[in-house]
Amino acid sequence: MSTISLKKWLNLLARLLNHFFNISNVFYILLIFVPITIILDIFFSIDNTVLFALSVLALIPLAKLVGDTTEHLAEHYGNTGGSLINVTFSNTPEIILSIVAIQAGLFDLVKANIVGSILGQLLLVFGLSLIVGGLKFREQIFNKKNIVFHITLLLISITILSIPTILILGNLTVTEANIENQMESTGFMVMILSNSFAILLLSVYVLSLFFTFKTHKDLFVTSTNETDLMSKPNSNAEILITKKIDDPRIWSKKKAIGILAISMIGIAIISEILVSTVEETITNLNLGVLFVGAIIIGIVGNVPEKITSMMMARKGKLDLALGIAANSASQIALFVLPVIIVGAMIMGVSFPLIFTPFELITMFASIFLVYFITNGGRGNWFQGVILVGFFIAIALGFYFIK
Repeated sequence: MSTISLKKWLNLLARLLNHFFNISNVFYILLIFVPITIILDIFFSIDNTVLFALSVLALIPLAKLVGDTTEHLAEHYGNTGGSLINVTFSNTPEIILSIVAIQAGLFDLVKANIVGSILGQLLLVFGLSLIVGGLKFREQIFNKKNIVFHITLLLISITILSIPTILILGNLTVTEANIENQMESTGFMVMILSNSFAILLLSVYVLSLFFTFKTHKDLFVTSTNETDLMSKPNSNAEILITKKIDDPRIWSKKKAIGILAISMIGIAIISEILVSTVEETITNLNLGVLFVGAIIIGIVGNVPEKITSMMMARKGKLDLALGIAANSASQIALFVLPVIIVGAMIMGVSFPLIFTPFELITMFASIFLVYFITNGGRGNWFQGVILVGFFIAIALGFYFIK
């Protein structure tokens, strides 16, 4: 009798530990930094560097909450509708933060954040997923068609986005007599191109959604049994969706929408605090704006997504982990940045698409590196080491750009 009771207590303890140390719960514990940051900002005179650090920590669980909420909402709208909800709302933290930073005139920070987010997905998420999966499995197979599709979209997007910078570098001639006139005419050209490219990329993005979710969705089906079942027209997919919606662990539509709205408000408030403290933090710590935007904000803000991808790879779902990373990277260039430019247009702010040569070179190099590594459709841990090592080298480069 005592043995049975002991087993019951041990099982209960195991369930409690599994609950409290679940990855989502760990991130949700960090939500305590949201009210702490707001209270310290309003009622106390605290060092801006400390406030900046707290703001970054507060953004992590809020980004996780937005991601989880969109997943719960997606369960109510089927396979295609759910995917559309995920791709639309998953990047709202970056968009809100960027809009707030643009209002403060921190254009370089916004562009560095975009570059860092893309590099983080391509190198860090890909690399860590390959390493974590490779430590358990000698070799993993994934759908290279899906990854190549998104990498191609990303390459086209970055090439288009680099055109204003290339024209700026090629058009200006160093003569003091006409340098001012050149800058004025070139600035007008850059704004026309930036706004036009934003509309063009958004159009391509909409068409890519139609391609992936409607006309050629069979190309993006993973090898899991669940996905195969969902893709068959005469399967029990409809029954499965109904069962998922009836699952008590899935939030209702009202609850999910309410939490999503609260999360976005929280992100907006924390973003205001972060942006207001970033310049003094850069000065105090002697950091460059590109390093803060690309590495600190660009990487830390997406920590939940990176850990989720690694967990998927560890479970043998490398196909899903790499597919999410590739999709996120192309989404940032095709959707997030154009939306930010359109938002700036609506606010009457000029947001020129001028990147530093280092930013452009690292993005192009990362795209080609990921393409060559994933072209075989098989992954191992050493490929991940190469990608992570390249990211560390780039991060060090950003650190020394003041």
